[in-house]
Amino acid sequence: MGGRGRGADGGAARGAAAEREEEIGEGFCGRGTAWPEQYAKEHGLDFQRLLDASAYKETFRQDMIRWGEEKRRADPGFFCRAAVEGAVQPVWVVSDTRRLSDVEWFRDVYGDVVQTVRIVATEETRKRRNWVFVAGVDDAESECGLDQGVSFDFVITNDGDELSLDQQLETLLQALHSRL
Repeated sequence: MGGRGRGADGGAARGAAAEREEEIGEGFCGRGTAWPEQYAKEHGLDFQRLLDASAYKETFRQDMIRWGEEKRRADPGFFCRAAVEGAVQPVWVVSDTRRLSDVEWFRDVYGDVVQTVRIVATEETRKRRNWVFVAGVDDAESECGLDQGVSFDFVITNDGDELSLDQQLETLLQALHSRL
């Protein structure tokens, strides 16, 4: 299934959740941004442009994947620690985790308080968002590492129906409130 084009890493679901930030005091900890930020620093690139859905990002994507895998092999918690460094909110939304090792790291470090949320979209929706399958990218662990082996606490469907998305996020917030 892979991840690109679901709208999870800066799209509607994250935006709608951010609108509710004051409701439970959550903060966004970008596991997904720790990776390109470190890559940009080490390679002298424009970090902000590595976050958007541009040709600039795509130019570096495969090298970022290779570089990230090397970092992860040396230290599986490298990007996870970077994502939560300095976070003090009672609830964190760690966006864009992509591998089983990421989920395992958070569960090992924080235990039962970890709640996992998967954002999905149909292939048709992803294509409407200009997603086109790219071999070596969309079948790499960085895009499909969580397609198997993880039981998610919540699954959010992000197919462009704002009302449905809002209802799903409200259910998620209610569940989080009940755990505080």
